[in-house]
Amino acid sequence: MKKDKIKNKITERRKKRVRSKILGTLIKPRLSIFRSNKFTYAQLIDDINGKTLASVSTRKISGKNKKETGKGKQSIAEQLGELIFKKAAEKNITSAVFDRGSYNYHGRVKAVAESARKAGLKI
Repeated sequence: MKKDKIKNKITERRKKRVRSKILGTLIKPRLSIFRSNKFTYAQLIDDINGKTLASVSTRKISGKNKKETGKGKQSIAEQLGELIFKKAAEKNITSAVFDRGSYNYHGRVKAVAESARKAGLKI
């Protein structure tokens, strides 16, 4: 139990440290990533006005598309990066500040960022 509390404190400290250096605006919003055991979520956030401009999750990707891309959460996360770029393009957003939260930059988090860059979002 004590180890869990210590781990949670470390995670919260890392999250605050990352977030303190990042600020999203209307022109260049913050691309925030959250991942659970099952799904991955991405949001474009305007911190000045406190509004979410666009959001996408792997829950919205249909089952057929998941099977076509291959097995694994990482391939689905790549689709998520492309979808967040499409939503950003609809709102005339060309660049964003990447917020990895308390997660390390690898796996699903990296897959979302790299696929958004390939699609055309400047991070």
